[in-house]
Amino acid sequence: MVMGVKQLQRLFRKVSGLEIDKSDVKRLNDFIGNRLRALLLQGQVAASVNGRDIIDYQDIPITIGLQQAIREFIDIDEELSLAEILRQQATLPPLRMDITDLLEKKLPELVGGITVGLAKVFRVVNEEIKNPGSREWEQVEEIYRILL
Repeated sequence: MVMGVKQLQRLFRKVSGLEIDKSDVKRLNDFIGNRLRALLLQGQVAASVNGRDIIDYQDIPITIGLQQAIREFIDIDEELSLAEILRQQATLPPLRMDITDLLEKKLPELVGGITVGLAKVFRVVNEEIKNPGSREWEQVEEIYRILL
């Protein structure tokens, strides 16, 4: 798991006022882990195109929206466990390249930014919801599939 139940609930509540329950946590952790993986895979392509055999932070395609979400996450001052993030990523097929120490250090911020952005997208999809249901999850996942 990228984050624990209580931590995810607290973060979602702070960012968007949404309540998530334990049934959302696995789906949420999978979503966050998959989005992080997609960023790392794109970073691997960028590093390769630039003639390097290691992925650095500047190789990660960070959009303006993700930059803003990362800043908001940093301002919230929530700590994420790098060990948990790396443990979750280790369950996926290995990347062809290693990552730099800087990128590894920035992984919690990336995960936090992905989480903040996700919470805000739920609110945009349906500003009336209190707890995202299957319909909202499907809509948000489709939006991310289209955009990333």
